[in-house]
Parts: sequence; structure tokens; C-alpha cells
Amino acid sequence: MLKNFTNEPLLNFNDAKVVANFKEALEEAQGQLGQHYPLVIGGESTYTDEKIVSINPSSQEQVVGYASKASIEQAQVAIDAAEKAFDSWARVNPKERAACLFKAAAIMRERKYQLSSWLVLESGKNWAEADADTAEAIDFLEFYGREMCRLAETQPLVRIDGEDNELVYLPLGVGVVIPPWNFPFAIMAGMTAAAIVAGNTVVLKPASNTPVIAAKFVEILKEAGVPDGVVNFLPGSGGAIGDFLVSSPQISFVNFTGSKEVGLRINELAAKYVKGQRAIKRVALEMGGKDAILVDSSADLNAAATAIVASAFGFQGQKCSACSRAVVLSDVYDQVVDLVLQKTGELTVGPATENFPVGPVIDKASLERIKKYIEIGKREGELLTGGDTLESLGGFYVQPTIFGNVSPQAVIAQEEIFGPVLAFIKADSFDHALDIVNNTEYGLTGSVFANDRLKIEKAKKEFHVGNFYVNRKCTGALVGVHPFGGFKMSGTDSKAGGRDYLLHFTQPKLISEKY
Repeated sequence: MLKNFTNEPLLNFNDAKVVANFKEALEEAQGQLGQHYPLVIGGESTYTDEKIVSINPSSQEQVVGYASKASIEQAQVAIDAAEKAFDSWARVNPKERAACLFKAAAIMRERKYQLSSWLVLESGKNWAEADADTAEAIDFLEFYGREMCRLAETQPLVRIDGEDNELVYLPLGVGVVIPPWNFPFAIMAGMTAAAIVAGNTVVLKPASNTPVIAAKFVEILKEAGVPDGVVNFLPGSGGAIGDFLVSSPQISFVNFTGSKEVGLRINELAAKYVKGQRAIKRVALEMGGKDAILVDSSADLNAAATAIVASAFGFQGQKCSACSRAVVLSDVYDQVVDLVLQKTGELTVGPATENFPVGPVIDKASLERIKKYIEIGKREGELLTGGDTLESLGGFYVQPTIFGNVSPQAVIAQEEIFGPVLAFIKADSFDHALDIVNNTEYGLTGSVFANDRLKIEKAKKEFHVGNFYVNRKCTGALVGVHPFGGFKMSGTDSKAGGRDYLLHFTQPKLISEKY
């Protein structure tokens, strides 16, 4: 009998033994840098001449690994392999499919230090962020496995005399999974695991910045007993193969996490009927955010400042849930700004391998984009701290940057920057503050800090985001605890890590027998 789901415990980096183990795993991973990773199609490994080069963002001269790069022809072979595998995988007992996820989670748990080390090297996460990513990946597998077991049980229906009625959940078919680079293990694993445990087969196109950790995951799935062809590993260019995959008439669904621009393109392509298509494509989209923490004059200001710094600068602000706007009532504005500046000043920037609080951003393109926004911010507000890049360190480093007295309509208050840049916005009243937090096209996460119960209740109703938090940071959603997804241009509110998520990848069938 399955135990109730519990979240995977995080490592305690105050424990000297944990630190020693992590350092040992990092050294082991560094000894394996530069290896080549093949496409995996129908269980067969294929090495291509053209490669995706995964670079360590902490040290841009260091190659983490080389991933084979798929062509359109190979993409078609992968779709065909997934279609062939679907016939048998869809018929596997749902509890047996779930057992594969549980086995994979157990393997990941045994290799937690090693997997987290690859995240440090490939995505530039510090040790705690990498450990949280790995723990969340384990959580997704454990949670979705249990959810499939629940959906496989007899479902509650109204009973009538003379009929036997049942509701069963069937898979959709072949899907495309396109995960992001910022949670390259957790989100990638969760998106894939949810689809396959429901009985679907997939083509997994990992983020081009982080293909190595995805390759490690595919190896684990095979070891856990997932049959050949159920997950086909297909690194490649979004422009070259992404559009082809999404547009294929053989594809039944697309599961995407990434930018608004790419998500909208996927939604458009998937909506277009293609000759030979047998079903309307399902599309699950998780896109951007322009998340705010609202601080009321009744709040614990120190707690609010701590949450703002953690939410704005954790993993260099490269989270769709990151706080990029602090909306503060005017009577406590100066106090909150001073506290945030003090706490931000305690952060140091350096290589993820050395576990600095603030590491690099993911690549050169991100660094250049963030620099442009900082220059815009200097024209739109008052630069309070930061504002410089630290490329002399050998990686893609940006100082934690804070602007004050920013207009709610400013570019840096409206557009997703996806970097360590925070805009302070002053509000005249609590109602004014609610107007400000809701004035972007996004609606992903947000927090309110207040000790006035009437204001808290008002914010619960009027702060329009998919994940709303009271007196806590706006990042760090836990699987099963905080089902995750946003409103408006933040996506389809798919609620990853929640009880509704597998419904995106299943189709309910009612069977009624008269007797």
C-alpha cells in the first residue's frame, strides 16, 4: 500500500557531512565534463555531427557536455517511434506505469548529490537552489504516480437503478514536451512524468541551455523500466524542429513551459488544423510573470524585506515566480527600501560551484538583455544599488539591481526581465497598491504583507494571480502543497503539482451498461 505523499526533505547545508558529500559529488561531475549525449529515439541512441554545446554559466570557457542535435527527419522518426510505443504503453495498467515513476524517484533520491551537482554546473544554481530543484523533481514523480493511481480507482458517480456506470481516464496519444532551462530538472521531469504516467508517449525536446541534466533523466527512466519509445529524447533548435513537432498531425498535445512569446506561437500553431489530424490538440502553457510583493503599513516590515530579497534575487531572479516589483505603501516606503538595500548588500556574487548566494545568469544573451533593461531603468527610476555586470569573473554575472520611485507604467514595471532586477513602486493607499499589482498582462504569483485582517481578505479576492501568498515570499511553490500556474498571459493555469494536472493529459470516458 502506498504511503501518503510527503515532500522530499531538503539537504541541511549547515551539516559538515552534507557539505563534504556535495563537494565530493561536484568533483565527480567535474571529472565527467565534456561528454557527448545522443538522441534517444525508440530506445536507440544516435550521435549526430551537429551538436548543442552546454556551457557552464559560471565559467563560460567550460563545456558541460555536447548534446546531439536533431534534424526534422529525426523529429519525424521520433514521432513515429512514440506513436508505435503508444499502442502498448496505453494498455499498461496505470498502477504499473506509476510504479515506473516510483522506481525512477527512488533512483533519483539515491543520486541526489550527483544530480544536483550537474544542476550547479549546467544552470548556475547555488547548492541550495540545485538541491531544491532535484527534490522537486522527485516530488513530481511521487505525486503524479499517486494521482494516476487515484484516477485509476472507481470514480464517484451518482448511482441509478438498472444501470452500471463507470468513468475511466484514457490517455490522449503522442505529445510534445518542451520544458524551460530555469528548472531544468524539476519542471522537465514533472512535465514528462505527468504525460507518460497517464499512458501517453512523448517527444521530449529539452531546453538548449540545459540538455545534459535532461539526458541524465532519460537514462534514469530507462533504468526504472520505462519501455523504449515512451520517452524520445530530442534536443534541437526550437525554430528548426519545435515548430515541426507542434504542427504535426500525429501530435495530440503540447506541454510547454517558457516565455510568453514562444508560448503564444505554440498555441497558434497547435490551433491550426493540419490534414490528417484526428483530434483537437490540447495545449498546456506555463509562461511568464511580472510578480509583485505588496507591503502594507500594518506589515512586519523586516519579514517583508526578507521575502522581497529572497524572491527577487534567488537564482538571480530567473524564476517566472520571482518578485520583480515591490509595491509599498508610501508611509512605510522608505523603511522597506532601507531594509531591502541592507539585506541585498549582504549578498555576494560568484561561481555556483563555490556556493555564492548569487551566481550567474544562464548565458550571454540573457546577460545582454538584462543590461538593456538596466539602462532603461536608469532613465525610468532611481538606481539604488547594483546596475553593473561582472564579466571579469569569467561567467555571466549581474549585480543584484534595485530601482526606486518607479512608475507603475514604466517598462521595467511591465515587462518580464528574468534577471536580478527589482523595481520599487510607491502606492498612496492599499486600494491603489492593488490597482498597481494588477496592472500588467501577467498574473502568475504575488504576495501581500499585512497584519490588517480586512486588507488581507480584500487582497485574497482582488489580487489577481494564480498563486497568491500572504506574509510569505512569492517563490518556492511545493508540489502537492501549492499547485502552480497563472492567469492572463502567464499561461493556461495548468496547476502543476496539483490534483487537476493529470486531467490535461487524459480524456474521461463514461461507460454505461443497462442490466
